[in-house]
Amino acid sequence: MAALHSTFHPAGTGSPLGTSLIPRRSWNMKTSFNAAMNVLVAGSTLLAVVPLVSVLYMVLAKGAAHFHWAMFWELPPGAGMTGGGFGNALVGTFLIVLIATAISAPVGITTAIYLVEFSRGGRAARLVRFSARVLSGLPSIIAGVFIYSIVVISMQKFSLFAGGMALAVLMLPIITLSTEEALLRVSGQLREASYALGATVMQTVFKVVIPAGRSAILTGLSLAVARAAGESAPLIFTALFSDYWIKNLFEPTASLSVLIYNFSGMPYENQLNIAWTASLILILGVLVTNILTRFISGRKP
Repeated sequence: MAALHSTFHPAGTGSPLGTSLIPRRSWNMKTSFNAAMNVLVAGSTLLAVVPLVSVLYMVLAKGAAHFHWAMFWELPPGAGMTGGGFGNALVGTFLIVLIATAISAPVGITTAIYLVEFSRGGRAARLVRFSARVLSGLPSIIAGVFIYSIVVISMQKFSLFAGGMALAVLMLPIITLSTEEALLRVSGQLREASYALGATVMQTVFKVVIPAGRSAILTGLSLAVARAAGESAPLIFTALFSDYWIKNLFEPTASLSVLIYNFSGMPYENQLNIAWTASLILILGVLVTNILTRFISGRKP
């Protein structure tokens, strides 16, 4: 035993055993590889951040430089005219997104509840989940063409309601998949405790599971709203544009995204300035929506 004890050396003490367990060359290769990966990740992050920061800087600098409060209640100017604003486009964007949320949120959340609580491993659940994932990658212009062929052609007119329907198609898979993920993260012990106290399935879902996943559900909803607010292609096919205030849900209406698209291609400086300012307001609107969602859900921004 003494001889055996005298020949044993802990790894890493410079003994032959330590050298055989952690070769110096292998250690140097791992260190070099780790350093190279850190440099690659840092470089990739920089490549992603630089365009984002540059775009935000340009929008902030050019949009704020030409901003004045009257833009919130003035109508878009005609070609070559001075002044004007985007009041009707701001109201139109709010109403279109509101209609889209009112349509997609109940359907998406209800679908997610069905997938998680009632048919988690069923064939119908797999089909619905696959369809939602395919729909989430659908180009936005296809959603516009789809609603155009169903709503616009049947009604023989472009309308705010058709624009809301088109955005609802884009929001639906985001809300469904994010809500499903939020409900799956709720601990099964909460469900078991609720059932043990005599609660029914519906009581457990609406009084235990949904409140527990409320924060993640609202986060997914805010992401869907952010995507819908910035879309222009589906609105060109459905809501089109208008230079006047909206009077009812079944007539063409202006939106910030389409206004930016229209004015950015005009050769007039005033229209270009309004497009930059509208871009700034759209970004700030999405930012405020995300912050409010976090506060409502009980999370700090």
